[in-house]
Amino acid sequence: MVPAFLLTVNLSAMGAEGHDHDAVDHKVQKSPKGARSYVVLPRDGRTVKRKVKVVFGIQGMGVCPAGVTASGEPIPDTGHHHLLVDVDKLPSMKMPLPADQPEKIMHFGKGQTETVLELTPGKHTLQLIFADYAHVPHDPPVISKKITIN
Repeated sequence: MVPAFLLTVNLSAMGAEGHDHDAVDHKVQKSPKGARSYVVLPRDGRTVKRKVKVVFGIQGMGVCPAGVTASGEPIPDTGHHHLLVDVDKLPSMKMPLPADQPEKIMHFGKGQTETVLELTPGKHTLQLIFADYAHVPHDPPVISKKITIN
């Protein structure tokens, strides 16, 4: 018999944007050894068109939508992607990733693993951060290498 888990989405504890930025009692989730996040496409250094498909990669962890828990507890070794576009300094790894700059820090809380960006001509950087059900990066953080596209 396969064990059953009760999956719940705890929206009442989250703010209007689906984030609990006052996550004082949030326990940072551990990431498994060897977990890594990476940009599958586009490749680093490539010249791209104005509309560019970005494919996210994760190894050693599973993708799960934000807010989803098992019987009220975080599902271990899971999270969702956040794409940083042209971000020079990483946000805090101890708090939910900010939602006030959606053009810079894009949240993929539905468990999406790709997106299409419409970028202005020129040089841009892309980087992924994998975060838990409450948008808080794991410990240690699972962050991709920053890539540059033109």
